[in-house]
Amino acid sequence: MISYTIPGMHVREHTVDVPLDWSDPGETIDWGGGAGKESITVFARELVDPMRRHDDLPCLLYLQGGPGGKGPRPVDLSGWIGQALKTYRVVLMDQRGTGRSTPISGRRMASFGTAEEGADYLACFRADSIVRDAEHLRTTVFGGGKWSTLGQSYGGFLTLTYLSQAPSGLTACYVTGGLASIDPSAAEVYRRTYPRVAAKNREFYKRYPHHVETVGAIADRLTASDVLLPDGDRLTVRRLQSLGIDFGMKPGYERMHWLLDEAFDGDELSDTFLSQVMDRSSYAQGPLFAALQESIYGSGDGATAWAAEAERALHPEFAEDARPLLFTGEMMYPWMFEEIRILRPFQAAVEALASRSQWSPLYDLDRLAANDVPVAAAVYFDDMYVDSGLQLDTASRVGNLQAWVTNEYEHDGLSADRVFNRLTELVRSVGGGVRTT
Repeated sequence: MISYTIPGMHVREHTVDVPLDWSDPGETIDWGGGAGKESITVFARELVDPMRRHDDLPCLLYLQGGPGGKGPRPVDLSGWIGQALKTYRVVLMDQRGTGRSTPISGRRMASFGTAEEGADYLACFRADSIVRDAEHLRTTVFGGGKWSTLGQSYGGFLTLTYLSQAPSGLTACYVTGGLASIDPSAAEVYRRTYPRVAAKNREFYKRYPHHVETVGAIADRLTASDVLLPDGDRLTVRRLQSLGIDFGMKPGYERMHWLLDEAFDGDELSDTFLSQVMDRSSYAQGPLFAALQESIYGSGDGATAWAAEAERALHPEFAEDARPLLFTGEMMYPWMFEEIRILRPFQAAVEALASRSQWSPLYDLDRLAANDVPVAAAVYFDDMYVDSGLQLDTASRVGNLQAWVTNEYEHDGLSADRVFNRLTELVRSVGGGVRTT
C-alpha cells in the first residue's frame, strides 16, 4: 500500500478489483475483446490529519460531481476538506471510468464491433454501479463500518441511489447542489434549464456589456471561414456557445471575461484564445462527462432521445445567428460527437444510448420515503444546473431530510468554508423541514 504525507494531510492509496457488470458479475460477455468475465479497477485515496493517523475516526466518502468525475487532487487544507479532516478520515474515490479507476478512453470505445456493444459497456458506468463500487470499498477496505457521504452535484444523484440501494451502510449524508428529481426526465430537466441559462447570459452581458460586440465579432469570424483549434478541430459557433457551461459557477463570468479580453490579435483570433477554448471544450480531461450526461436521467421506461437538442429547437434566442449570441450551459448535443476529436470514438455508442428505452431503475421511491438516515442538503436557489424546484420536490419526498435553501452561493458553493459546516450542524440539530437564508 502506498502512503505519503502532503501539507496538512496523510494519504493512503487503495485499489480494488470489481466486476464491470454488477448486475451479473459472473456473466461471460464479449465486450469487443473476446469473451470473458471482465473486471475493472476502482481507486480511492484516504486522507487523514497526520497527527491523528492512528486514531479510530469515522469515514466520510466524497461523491464527486459528474457524471464521469474523478476525486479531487488536494494540494492544501482549503475548503471543505480542511473542515472535514478535523473529525473524519476522508475517502476520495475516482468514479469508475475516471482518473485511476480504469479510465474510459477513445481507444477502448473504438474497439467495439457494434454501437450496442459500446452502449452496453457505457451503461455499466452509471450511478447504480458506482454505489456498488463504494459499498465494496466500504466492506473490504474500510472494515465494513458505516460511513457518511458528501455528494456534490451529481454526487447528490449518487446519494439518492445509495439511500435506495444500501442505506444500511450510511450514518449520514450531506448533499450540495444535487438533489436529483426522483422522477427522472431529461426532457423536464432541460425544459427548466434553458430559461435559467438565458438569465445567466443576460447577467453576464449586463456586467460586461462591451462583450456583446466581442462575442458577435468572434461568431462572425467563425462563420466567414474555417478557424482551427490547436488540436486540428474546427471551432464552430455552436462549440463557442458551449463555453457557457461555466456560467453556473461563482467565477464563471470573470473567467469568460478574461477569455474574451484576449480574443483577437489584430483581425484574427489569437493563439491564446484558441488554446484556451480548446482546453475548455475538448473534454480531454473527462469524455465520460459528455458521453453519459443525458443517460443519468435514464430510469425505467423511456428514451432520453437527445433531450437538450430537442428543447433547444424551442428557444430561437439560442440560435447561432442570434445577437447577442447566447452561450449554452450543461447540455450535450449530437454534433459534439462529430466535431470534437476526443468524443468521436464515443459517437455510435452514445447515439445508441440516446435511443435506449429500457433502463435499470436508479431510485426506490418507497425506501426513500421511509428513509431514516439523516440527510442535509444545500439547495442553491439560483442553481443553473440542478433546478431548485425539482430539488425541493425531492426534499419533500425523502424521509429524514433537511433542506437548506440559499441564494448566497452558486453551484460551487461547497468551496466556501461555511457550507459543509452548515450541513453538519443541520444533521446534529433536532427537527426537519426546509430552512432558508
